[in-house]
Amino acid sequence: MATTELNATTERRRRQVQLHGHVSVDVDAPYDAVWDVVRDPTRVGEWSHECVTAEWRDGATSAVPGARFRGKNRSGIWSWGRVCEVVAVRPGELVWRTVPTRRYPDSSEWTITVTDTGAGTRIEQSFRVVKVPKFLGPIYATLIPGHRDRNAALTADLERLGAVAARSTA
Repeated sequence: MATTELNATTERRRRQVQLHGHVSVDVDAPYDAVWDVVRDPTRVGEWSHECVTAEWRDGATSAVPGARFRGKNRSGIWSWGRVCEVVAVRPGELVWRTVPTRRYPDSSEWTITVTDTGAGTRIEQSFRVVKVPKFLGPIYATLIPGHRDRNAALTADLERLGAVAARSTA
């Protein structure tokens, strides 16, 4: 590939958000303790690099399909809030999506899966952007550079999640 083509490809990537990702870590914490943290989205502020707090909405008190919560996020100088809706809860798996609004017309679906490995717990997190107006991708990528490649930050989140769970059993 010619240098000019490589520079053009690199520049395009700088102006795009990551549209899907999957990370996984093995932690030294019991499955039940990890699952207790995961299945309560209001605890996300204890381990997330970006979401600093979350609270249930509309009378919801636990993760069941249709329950909504609002997360408050911060990245650099930017802060914003998003309403999320629980899509599915299965043993060891929580799925939710960000609810599109007039102000934030995009939507992403997130999944966290917890598996007992015998020696600890494997935590997997995946996301996929299911809706984003074409003009917003470059704006988000410019304002929040961390959204261009989220894998390292999300891996660190899962390591912190494992540490939170391990402390709860100490």
